[in-house]
Amino acid sequence: MHAAPAAAQPHAGIGHAHGAQNAGVLQGTVSDAKGGLIAKASVTVRDANGHSKTVTTDAEGHFVINGLAPGAYTIVAVAPGFSAVIKNGVGVSDSGAQVAFTLPIGAATTDVTVDADQTHSVAAALAPMDALLSETSARTEITSTMIKNFMSPVADFGEAVEMAPGTFTTNGNGVGLGQSSTYFRGFPDGDYDIDFDGIPFYDTNTPTHHSWAFFPAQFLGGIDFDRSPGTASTIGPTPFGGSIHLLSKELSPLQNVRATFSGGSFNTYLYDAEYDSGAFGPGGKFNTSIDVHHLQSHGYQSLNNQTRNAGAIKLQYQLSPSTTLTGFSGVIWLDANTPNFNATRCQMYGVGAGYSCLSTVSGATNVLLPYTGAGINFLLTNNSDPLLYLDDQYNFYHVPTDFEYVQVHSDLGKGFTFDIKPYTYNYDNSEYYAKATTITDATTINGSKTYMGLKIAPCDVDAVSTVQGISVGIYPCAVDKYNSYRKYGETSQLSQVSKYGILRAGMWYEWANTNRRQYPSDPTNNRVDSPLPNFSETYVTDSYQPFAEYEFHLGSKFTVTPGIKFAYYTIGTKQFADNGGKIGPLNGNPSTFITNGGSYFATLPSGSVNYRIKNNWSVYFQGATGSVVPPSAVFDFNQGTDGVPVATLPQQQKNLTYQGGTVVKLKRVTFDADVFRIHFDNTYSSFTPISTGEPVYFLTPSTNTTGFEAESNIYLISGLSLYLNGSYDNAVYSGTLNQSCTSGTAGCASTTAQYTFTAPSGQHVAQAPSDIETEGLTYQHKSWDIGIFNKRVGMEYEDNGQYHNQYTVAPFTLTNANINYTIREGRYANTKLAVSFNNLFNSSNITSVALAGKPVTENVAVNGITYTDPFNTNGQTPINGQDAVSILPARSIMLSVVFGFSPKSH
Repeated sequence: MHAAPAAAQPHAGIGHAHGAQNAGVLQGTVSDAKGGLIAKASVTVRDANGHSKTVTTDAEGHFVINGLAPGAYTIVAVAPGFSAVIKNGVGVSDSGAQVAFTLPIGAATTDVTVDADQTHSVAAALAPMDALLSETSARTEITSTMIKNFMSPVADFGEAVEMAPGTFTTNGNGVGLGQSSTYFRGFPDGDYDIDFDGIPFYDTNTPTHHSWAFFPAQFLGGIDFDRSPGTASTIGPTPFGGSIHLLSKELSPLQNVRATFSGGSFNTYLYDAEYDSGAFGPGGKFNTSIDVHHLQSHGYQSLNNQTRNAGAIKLQYQLSPSTTLTGFSGVIWLDANTPNFNATRCQMYGVGAGYSCLSTVSGATNVLLPYTGAGINFLLTNNSDPLLYLDDQYNFYHVPTDFEYVQVHSDLGKGFTFDIKPYTYNYDNSEYYAKATTITDATTINGSKTYMGLKIAPCDVDAVSTVQGISVGIYPCAVDKYNSYRKYGETSQLSQVSKYGILRAGMWYEWANTNRRQYPSDPTNNRVDSPLPNFSETYVTDSYQPFAEYEFHLGSKFTVTPGIKFAYYTIGTKQFADNGGKIGPLNGNPSTFITNGGSYFATLPSGSVNYRIKNNWSVYFQGATGSVVPPSAVFDFNQGTDGVPVATLPQQQKNLTYQGGTVVKLKRVTFDADVFRIHFDNTYSSFTPISTGEPVYFLTPSTNTTGFEAESNIYLISGLSLYLNGSYDNAVYSGTLNQSCTSGTAGCASTTAQYTFTAPSGQHVAQAPSDIETEGLTYQHKSWDIGIFNKRVGMEYEDNGQYHNQYTVAPFTLTNANINYTIREGRYANTKLAVSFNNLFNSSNITSVALAGKPVTENVAVNGITYTDPFNTNGQTPINGQDAVSILPARSIMLSVVFGFSPKSH
């Protein structure tokens, strides 16, 4: 017979009850996935003020902690060879509480947590971002504390990761006020995965993401940021760059109501209502969380108005002791006046050295272009001048989205668990935008054929041209755009735990139906459209990713995880006649269409190891492959009246990543670092011409990226911590490109062989900074959470079409600060006063430039034949007054008041 475990007596700082009549007892068990009780497991209880106490289980896996004051606690259980499991908001009443833990063997945790309780590291407990000792790749866990207390209440998921190692995010209209762009390790959006609760989400024409239309901060409970292709069980269309795993909020066992009002700069207002039910219903088997909010703002950029209405509900039901059902639904209704262009250099900075702001239109002599020198925050005007394309009434978005899933998690016994998650989501984008011209049906204004330096082209008169022998008409003033898709899919995984390790096998499948079109439009006559579109297409895609991996446990310190994944995609397109924008007019009948299609297949092996040198020190190594599907634009070419099938479809572009790293957790210091090398095969990149506002895709040479990343949190004194991260990246092009001879030059014929050019050294990948650093200082003590974070982004380069290093973006710095005072216990728990500062020092540095000028190309003679060098130019592209410039938005301040209310416990 085993002796009962010793009861831990917490100190007064951890909700200690000073009278026995008020003392609660927390007890429970810790077991493995097969039901075996685990002796000497570490169990830590932590109160809302961050005070904690740790005990170990006895020989039968039991633990007891006495003397807890009634309230909500966080409890973490972990044991050598097992992953940590965290339970948030566990309620302890006068009569005590019981809790049971089941630890997975080396599997990923189901919640973002840190290793503080396993290693007794104060620095890890207070780290806003941290790495895990069990990781096999470069990962950063972004905690709910970071999201709730150290970022703006209106942030989106891109801005939630911007302080992570090697990462930066930009949004020219202000934090959370429009589409943000996130880059890490030189990868732009479209080269990495984002998923929500394990479900990949992305556009169907390219695997990019819409941060303003899905998963605002109000929906997020944490982020697992993996800067690698992951293991074989990492699913999604583009895992090669990495994966941003967004996590929904954990359900609370305690009932609480919160009402939030936030207001601040740019006339930004957020109204938010949240409800946590706690356990309810027969046997306390139900639990739910609901959030509804409204956001409105004028934005930093003039008249770039944003309105969002959104809501989310998460419901869980304990069907049986071994089976849990979880459902989630999130709905967003977005309206904005965001145009399809950025302000120009002339509009933002006025006339300057090295470029002209004068109109080049015939008849507009010495006339400055519209709104030259209007200011760095200029974008749109109000209705005071409806003759200009800059009027906000001609530029708007309407984007409703929804995202739903139902998860079944079941313990099948004998070490087997099964998860399946069917889902659906929808993106429905209606956009209308004006082109850079006058908006009128007249041929003259005040007797002139120009207006403010712009040529007058009546909006109700087609610009007629001949395409493939057929006359087509295009309204010149605006574009009516629609992009919609509905997806249905499932993710599933069967796991089996044994003494040898853990087997994971599963499948991701998704079916998507897409409808995309753009029509030239007349904004002066009820937005009537031209008969033929710029393009109009529907297509159906299927995605399949079966996978299997085995995590071998060679003793309690060493894990080896080989795996393999197969990526298979199909696409079937129906493209309708257009005005020459994509496939051509065919026979000129708008209802005529051609069909096309293809499939892509890739085999993606992976392997990783993790070795625990000590309880608080691990090292890892990973080798993994990833792929990306080519964009649907590979079918966009003139196909004649009968349609010409794609002769040779491009293959999925692949990458190969090798990386190794280490994680250390000391009492006052956490440290993790990694080195990596990534080889990326030829892929598609894009640039957006000022004239059309639509991306143009081109094939790039291969790239090699090598780098180093490090991250640390240092506990100083009394809740004060210093957070640091830094990265160095060298992302350069390599490999070759084939180039045809220059048409019209001597000796160039259709039969002349292409010449293979080799990428010169030192051509850097666009928007891949040389270095990125973050410094943060946080104070977390009792009711206070105060933090200041500074992000410096090193020098980077911009492309101009297929030519690289055509513009240099100087380093820039962003500093954010947050102050929070929270009532953590009692009837008014979660009541909070907070103020957040974004861009504290009001920097207006340039973050990116879309070049309007043409690169100065160079010709190369090879055996008397002239070729245009696809790599080298005669210097960088000269700056141009019509360059589209993006800058950091001005300083913004948000004041938040949260009223929290918890009914009395019974």
